[in-house]
Amino acid sequence: MTDKKPKIAFIGLGLMGAGFTKRLTALGYEVIGYDADPAKVAAAAEWSVEPAGCAAEAAREANIVQICVLETSSVRDIVLGTDSIAETGQAGAVVVDHGTTVLDATREMAEELVSRCGMAWVDAPVSGGPSAAEDGSLAIMAGGSDDAIVKIRGLMEDLSGVFTHMGGVGAGQITKMVNQVLVLTNYCVIAEAVKLGEAGGVDVSKIPQALATGHAGSNLLNALLPRIVERDFEPMGRAKQVLKDLDMLHDLTKGLKAPTPMADQARTLFRLLCARGHQDLDGTAVFKLYDEPPV
Repeated sequence: MTDKKPKIAFIGLGLMGAGFTKRLTALGYEVIGYDADPAKVAAAAEWSVEPAGCAAEAAREANIVQICVLETSSVRDIVLGTDSIAETGQAGAVVVDHGTTVLDATREMAEELVSRCGMAWVDAPVSGGPSAAEDGSLAIMAGGSDDAIVKIRGLMEDLSGVFTHMGGVGAGQITKMVNQVLVLTNYCVIAEAVKLGEAGGVDVSKIPQALATGHAGSNLLNALLPRIVERDFEPMGRAKQVLKDLDMLHDLTKGLKAPTPMADQARTLFRLLCARGHQDLDGTAVFKLYDEPPV
């Protein structure tokens, strides 16, 4: 006999939320979903996500409430605002925030949520993009109490290639910032390398194969370089979101007194990219700064 799967509320049905909920319903989870955009709620119904009219309605009977939205202010509204999770959430249930959320706000919301309705908090940001959310190959890094992690571990392992409990509330967000230093600076490095190869006249599409067993070979190179070569900048993660994360990283590292000069340079490049009107393209569109003349 297998254990009954927890009932899931999923709030935020954009690119990542769609991938997550397709995976969940395919695995037999009962999912009720909400998004501020009714069209996204309607779209999710096509893969058996039950629609809810607000966050409070979605959370009412859920054992685990997953949130996947872009802004910290949106997380706060969903968790603690009008028609929020805190109004209907069950004591003993768990809120899992998959977004990249400001550290201090994460800890403050976690404290207020448990005091208002007895729900636990796990910050569980992810790395891997919408396709990894749908096929269950995400890296998920989590911060929360041992008890809360026990309640969500089976679900997280269904959604990830690797799920790691990094420590108490906030530890997941710090780990995500480490991830962003590694990943977002390399968006710029890979774009620079592609431009160099093209300018030198080599077949850049062969670069991942040529470098595969050396130190330059990586999952990120394999994922990004073909898209850059093809100038395929359809959003898997928008440039404005990359800039938001780099701004958040900048603020965090000032407080921690941890210098990040390379990430600051990437932040400058993404700010320029967004200023040129490319904020809704994929982060790989940073290549446009190397490929187009200055305006």
